Amino acid sequence: MSDAQPVLELCGVDRAYDEAKKPLVILSGADFTLFPGEMVALVAPSGTGKSTLLHLAGLLEKPDAGEVKLLGKSCGRLSDDQRTAMRRSEIGFVYQFHHLLPEFTALENVMMPQLVRGVDTSVARSRAQELLDYMRVGPRASHRPAELSGGEQQRVAIARGVANAPALLLADEPTGNLDPKTSSYVFEALSSLVRHAGLSALIATHNLDIAARMDRRVTLSAGKVVSA
Repeated sequence: MSDAQPVLELCGVDRAYDEAKKPLVILSGADFTLFPGEMVALVAPSGTGKSTLLHLAGLLEKPDAGEVKLLGKSCGRLSDDQRTAMRRSEIGFVYQFHHLLPEFTALENVMMPQLVRGVDTSVARSRAQELLDYMRVGPRASHRPAELSGGEQQRVAIARGVANAPALLLADEPTGNLDPKTSSYVFEALSSLVRHAGLSALIATHNLDIAARMDRRVTLSAGKVVSA
């Protein structure tokens, strides 16, 4: 695995936020590497910087120092438009809350990121249905989010997150809003999809049972990414 080009690299990354009296340091010289096909669990207490790390990895924030590389490409000096383009094509996001668009059906929600990228409508519809079928919510394709259960909503959100066939999937507590049985079922579907598609995934979770089902675990300590 170490011979392969990493999908994601954080090299000496610093990130701090301005507070009233002094900067609040979140990351300090942080290094992290995610290889093709890996599923890595990010397990750390609240307030230690999990969301910040995911935002940096997802090109939603820029580091104060250091470098973020995606597929070997340094992203620190990219323009906002270039970063947006990379997010659309190479990065998928799944959050604790599904954030599905309420006025659209499950199928339309999964089509949406493809249409934004310029994919033909019929192609987008076909791929969306294929992903919903894979996530076992195909029969619910015509339903709006309010008509779906919590587990169904999250499975639709996962399908949407991989709709553009990204290289990297970032998930922030993707099962944190679900009961234990549904959480396990949704994670199994997520894991199966990641493996089937050959994605790399960094998944923040408080659920140690779910973390144990991934390839390895990391945590945050004193601004560094370390093995858990």
